[in-house]
Amino acid sequence: MTACGALALGAATGACAADWCSGGLWVDAMVASYHIHPDKDFEQFNPGLGIECWPGQTWGLTAGGFRNSLRRPSFYGGGIWAPELLHWGYVRLAAMGGIISGYNYGNWGLGHNHSVGPVAAPVVMVAYKRVGVNFIVIPPIPSDDLPFTIGFQLRFKF
Repeated sequence: MTACGALALGAATGACAADWCSGGLWVDAMVASYHIHPDKDFEQFNPGLGIECWPGQTWGLTAGGFRNSLRRPSFYGGGIWAPELLHWGYVRLAAMGGIISGYNYGNWGLGHNHSVGPVAAPVVMVAYKRVGVNFIVIPPIPSDDLPFTIGFQLRFKF
């Protein structure tokens, strides 16, 4: 039985994670955000940690947590799609989609106080060897008065 076959029986191994993330395993450090034309004061320093697992070269899975611009804890999970035709040397364009918590989504929200909702965002990924930066363009969340925001993540590849 292979190491990944053992995973099906409940025994996770580092070898299986390396096989599954053969396109790259990255740790993301959420650092800051910039709010475009805000109507109120937002926190610009947003510390947090996340992970990106790339089973292939064009799509990945991501999850993590950080303190958001409203000074609340946020957790996210979803997928990243980065088609090869939008990849130029050290720069690639991608799209991220999934769910995130910590914001008031109003009628779109799930959970306690409608604080879990959908997110879809374009991402500019810049990477050189084992380090990089993600620039995430987060759409506004009108029910929480959050304007368009650019999030900055530092990336480190294992």
